[in-house]
Amino acid sequence: MAAVKGLYGSIDEFLKHCSQSGDSAYSALRSLLDRLENPETRIEARIFLAHLQKKLDSDGASRNCLDTYHFQIQDIYLDRNEGYQNRKKLTMMVIPSIFMPEDWSFTFFEGLNRHPDSIFKDKIVAELGCGNGWISIAIADKWLPSKVYGLDINPRAVKISWINLYLNAFDENGQPVYDTENKTLLDRVEFYESDLLSYCRDNHIELERIVGCIPQILNPNPDAMSKLITENASEEFLHSLSNYCALQGFVEDQFGLGLIARAVEEGIDVIKPMGIMIFNMGGRPGQGVCKRLFERRGLSVNKLWQTKILQASDTDISALVEIEKNNPHRFEFFMGLVGDQPICARTAWAFGKAGGRISHALSVYSCQLRHPNQVKKIFEFLKNGFHDISSSLDLSFEDDSVADEKIPFLAYLAGVLKDSSGFPYEPPTGSKRFRNLIAAFMKTYHHVPLSADNVAIFPSRATAIENSLRLFSPRLAIVDEHLTRNLPRQWLTSLEIEETRDTRTSTDGITVIEAPRQSDLMIELIKKLRPQVVVTGTAQFEAVTSSAFEHLLGVTREIGARLFIDISDQFELSSLPSSIGVLKYLARTPLPSHAAIICGLLKNQVYTDLEVAFVISEEQTVFDALTRSVELLQSNTALISQFYYGCLFHELLSFQLPDRRQPAEREAENVKSGDIDMIGFSSSAISVLSQAELSVRVTEKSSLLHMDVDQSFLPTPTPVKAAIFESFARQNVTESECDVTPSLRQFIKNAYNLSVELSEEFIYADFALALFSKLVLRCIEEGGSLCMPAGSNGNYVSAAKFLNANIVSIPTQAEVGFKLTEKQLSSVLETVHKPWVYISGPTISPTGLLYSNEEMKSLLTVCARHGARVIIDTSFSGIEFNSQGWDGWNLDASLAGLTGKPSFSVCLLGGLFSKMSTGGLAYGFLVLKQGFLADSTRGFSGLNKPHSTIRYTAKKLLELGEQRGDLTDADQGQGKLLAARLKRLIETLKNCGWEVIEACGGVSVIAKPSAYIGKNIKLEKDGSTWETKLNDTNIREAMLRATGLCINGPSWTGIPGFCRFTFALEDGDFDRALDCIVKFNQLVKSN
Repeated sequence: MAAVKGLYGSIDEFLKHCSQSGDSAYSALRSLLDRLENPETRIEARIFLAHLQKKLDSDGASRNCLDTYHFQIQDIYLDRNEGYQNRKKLTMMVIPSIFMPEDWSFTFFEGLNRHPDSIFKDKIVAELGCGNGWISIAIADKWLPSKVYGLDINPRAVKISWINLYLNAFDENGQPVYDTENKTLLDRVEFYESDLLSYCRDNHIELERIVGCIPQILNPNPDAMSKLITENASEEFLHSLSNYCALQGFVEDQFGLGLIARAVEEGIDVIKPMGIMIFNMGGRPGQGVCKRLFERRGLSVNKLWQTKILQASDTDISALVEIEKNNPHRFEFFMGLVGDQPICARTAWAFGKAGGRISHALSVYSCQLRHPNQVKKIFEFLKNGFHDISSSLDLSFEDDSVADEKIPFLAYLAGVLKDSSGFPYEPPTGSKRFRNLIAAFMKTYHHVPLSADNVAIFPSRATAIENSLRLFSPRLAIVDEHLTRNLPRQWLTSLEIEETRDTRTSTDGITVIEAPRQSDLMIELIKKLRPQVVVTGTAQFEAVTSSAFEHLLGVTREIGARLFIDISDQFELSSLPSSIGVLKYLARTPLPSHAAIICGLLKNQVYTDLEVAFVISEEQTVFDALTRSVELLQSNTALISQFYYGCLFHELLSFQLPDRRQPAEREAENVKSGDIDMIGFSSSAISVLSQAELSVRVTEKSSLLHMDVDQSFLPTPTPVKAAIFESFARQNVTESECDVTPSLRQFIKNAYNLSVELSEEFIYADFALALFSKLVLRCIEEGGSLCMPAGSNGNYVSAAKFLNANIVSIPTQAEVGFKLTEKQLSSVLETVHKPWVYISGPTISPTGLLYSNEEMKSLLTVCARHGARVIIDTSFSGIEFNSQGWDGWNLDASLAGLTGKPSFSVCLLGGLFSKMSTGGLAYGFLVLKQGFLADSTRGFSGLNKPHSTIRYTAKKLLELGEQRGDLTDADQGQGKLLAARLKRLIETLKNCGWEVIEACGGVSVIAKPSAYIGKNIKLEKDGSTWETKLNDTNIREAMLRATGLCINGPSWTGIPGFCRFTFALEDGDFDRALDCIVKFNQLVKSN
């Protein structure tokens, strides 16, 4: 027989060497592969293989070749073209340490055959767990792909696959075999050692098809998988790689499917958007479990082929028996090939041990990404430090409309969390991006030429209606009966529909009459009662045309009433929205100055209780006042809600060509100025809007730095991002998983040593300010006086003023850092009837100082003596970094044994996320201690409560905080960062002539611009000049004009001469803010 030069003298010598051991045989085959890879010795080596196969066949040794020579050459027949005598075949070599072609892989190839011939044509393909390479070679031979990458973690399998590639790429004479495209298998197939798809990922290979026939049984000896995988490893270990898989850290590990789960997720990373993945799935875990593995990862699944195969005798299923012990799930086996009733793993194991033959179903699944680009983005996010939450991900949806909505949002959220260290500042008007999207939707789908400056965002429709009524405080309002559910009860029960001098009026002077929605009935009521504000929707049968709306506009204009028209029921987030008469009118005519449009967004496919609203007004004064009402009473609108609906608007606009239609030319409103005597804002609203220090309006050209916002812009910790994403990724979240109350009860006990009994009530809102506003209204309703220390948070003071509360200012002194003292509090309460006392602590906002436990106890003692209701506001507490000697609070001990008037009671106001940077998240809570309010259900209607996703996030974070793990470390790290920030800020301020009161906690500090008072400053910009002498009233404006830095002035802090600076900014913004302080100092000096 022929020999291979430099290898062995003869075939007999080659076989003799192979017969010594499996390692010897592999060594000989490896040397043979070296000759096949060398073009100069390739022909000779291929001829040697042909002679070797003939000798084994002629000697009758081929059947026992594996046992005798530790390798075997066999033919695999693929097609039946002309009966059984003319079969197309592949010649393949196997060795004991790799997976042998058997029913498992044959069934897989049969499943591949179920696809049309075009499935692999000219495609880039990867096969996972290629074994001896026969499927990769068969794919290349039959379907002519552009390239097939055969991948296997077993290095010996890769070498044998290369030998098989040469066996089939060349004929018995060593000549290349060309296909119809004049290519050989060597042009189409390559084999590489790879842990699943790591080779493709590391080499940036994008795949169009991924096929895999990989193990699904957990290794009975998990430690074995930790051994170093080399081609010199034992044959038994290398063979176990083909039959068993190790734990992969996926929820599917409990079914032995962890390796396939990892393969799918790696496949999502490297497959092209329209690519297809095909996997063999043993039916042992059950068909539903197998299918769900793909569907929950955003893939649509098609079962190509299913059969039954006998369980391999060398596969130990005891690991599945162990899983069943600790899991209610039962695996599926069958007795023999004809059994049709499934048996569990334990029964199958016992049956097999007794000599019985067990089988299981084997299916071939083809799957494709439903929303490829978005799903890829989601998994890109998960693999960057968020793998732990991948088990919560569920992208399986029975309703395509739900998938079309939720998957793009998850992708958007993943992008925001991945690309941003934290959430940006968004003004109370609403996210500029969100408002732009609403305006673009109106312009594109309803032809209404609006801009973002006509769109104001509200937490909900109910909030928009109530805020509008409070803004104008009409003597009488008529409100659509469908829209009154969340309005204050006293508005709906008052009978004072005429002006009267009687002082016993309803609490805030508003009387609401409910009216039917039908326009003719509504108009008749308007004419008879002559209200000052009308809030109504449109009856369904009248909604398509603008006639009813135009009649309402006319009649309200005639009597000088404001009109708020609600289009929530008609407004559709759809690419084919129904016509809305109100918007038809708006497309051809500007919205009259006395009218505004309210729209609550509730019609999403996923979360029926996730709401946000917008108001459209083209009257600038009204628009500004409406947006200020959100800032004053609710603080802001939850950013996550704006993200969600913004994503829906974006999806509806993303495929549209921009500016394709010319802006509509609208007719001017035909009303002479001065003809209408319209109700104006309430006196309290006018006072606050004109005098209070509110947020700076952001313009297109402005680039402002905000040291005037009660929000942390520090990097959002990874556990927080994970909790946010998980809350939306989950499906079917139970109410108990969102019930934050038990965890919050424990949090309050740990933080403030305050026990909250089961009978004591928790009330929640998006922001603590919204809860404070409701408490102020209860104080007003009770005829009480709201006692606030001088130097309280300016936002809270402005809210109370807007609501027209009877505010009593309690003097504070610089000597004690403007803290409230027992003496000052007592002197004020002696003169006040029905006092409600507001105390910010332990961290005081805005000074950042701390109340000690003894100080708090003495203040509560005074309050008890005078029968005050006490609002303890912890919203700004939780970050105490310069607190040496401060031991925290023990409110239980401070309240125990207090004696005084029966009206004394306490409530605790707070925000859950004050201790961490969550940017877009907020969660306000209010704990009503026993006896604080006789009827706690009154006065808290209309609150926009945190959505279930936010409640889930809050509960998760509270539980993580209890575990003292990564989240605690992140909190401590941010505390250290804030302490360092404060030190730098104080140093900069002092160097620039400011007197600073050093803070001990929180995110703000106050300082007095002593060096600037009385100095002149002159600024020139864009051809205009601004010149002034600096004082308490203009220092904020001067700083803003000169540097673009927003701070709070003395009118906000309530402390004469002192301004507030917040310092929880993003790193770059904080550095720029310090530069602005220095720049301002230089400008003043240069004047």
